[in-house]
Amino acid sequence: MSSVGTKPRLPAEARRQAVLETACRAFSRSSYRGATTAEIARAAGISEPILYRHFGSKRDLYLACLDEAWRTFRGLAERAHAESPETCLGAIADALTTKKAKIRLVDLWVQALTESDDPVIAKALRQQIREVHDFFAGVVRDGQARGVVHADRDAVAEAWIFVAGGLLGTIDHRLGGLLGDDLHRVRAERRRWLLTGD
Repeated sequence: MSSVGTKPRLPAEARRQAVLETACRAFSRSSYRGATTAEIARAAGISEPILYRHFGSKRDLYLACLDEAWRTFRGLAERAHAESPETCLGAIADALTTKKAKIRLVDLWVQALTESDDPVIAKALRQQIREVHDFFAGVVRDGQARGVVHADRDAVAEAWIFVAGGLLGTIDHRLGGLLGDDLHRVRAERRRWLLTGD
């Protein structure tokens, strides 16, 4: 039985998930180098040794955050596609770039770019961006097969533009709205270019 005023202990997997979510927020707000494991542990309500029981190193924790952000984004994107294949492109873009997302994948990408001197992080980032690209190219091809996306659009090129748009959205977010209404204009033009009904 726990004493008054103390939180009950979470099961190991739930504790690991809580640490992971806390770390994702810390890394995306700060950076790989800027966020310390001591701060992350404190914010998660655990000790640093407990953090290291779940993640062998700060790098392991960061790589797990990249994986978690991709898993979260992919889940949102797959649900949007399943619910409405005809209108999912905007919802998928929102999942990648909006401020409402719990963990913004592209924020972690920007942070990982600053760690490109670490070959393990650079390799993980290259692989993940390629996976996001390939996923979105598949969504574009599916849209073409359904007659929603113009048949003559290059799915591979459009997927790279999607990735670039996510990075542009993060730059806008990090600089406090650099693009203003132009970000909406970019999205509207992308829709007009891609979709047959626009």
